[in-house]
Amino acid sequence: MQESADFLNNQAIELTSRGNFAEAIACYKRAITIEKENHLLWFNLGITYQKKGDLHGAKRALLTAHEMNLDDVESTEQLAIVCLERKEFLEAIEYCQFGLEQNPLNPHLWNTLGVVFFNQEEYDMAAEAFERAVSLNPYYYDALYNLRDTYSELGNKAGKAICDEKLLTVKAPKEDL
Repeated sequence: MQESADFLNNQAIELTSRGNFAEAIACYKRAITIEKENHLLWFNLGITYQKKGDLHGAKRALLTAHEMNLDDVESTEQLAIVCLERKEFLEAIEYCQFGLEQNPLNPHLWNTLGVVFFNQEEYDMAAEAFERAVSLNPYYYDALYNLRDTYSELGNKAGKAICDEKLLTVKAPKEDL
């Protein structure tokens, strides 16, 4: 039986779900030797590095995926998140803006942009980004939560109270493995 990139990808996904990151990374690397131009393999490799806590490896792999397929919003979004985690705020903003130029109606990118601004203590800009995310998806728990915290920083008690009320009716997301 000959190995295929699809088989190795599926095996790596299973290994990642069980926390076997080193083995999963080895599977992705082997799959990439079979299909070097498969941006999904590079994306999955980046996610696995990120889950392992290797943000340098995650950024390298996600950047490769992003460059291979500039239209893949998930790669752009994840690359922005990794840059945020690495405290590379200007790069994170650039990737958010790139993604929003492609799709200005993406609430996840607006939320990520807001988190970047919040981390830079640019609370007015953070509030605008979170408000945009919530206007696009009123049930987006993370954006509502972030908006509430931002309103708290800004001293906007009325806005914070509205967010608190809405958060009671929206389900919190389940944690990833």
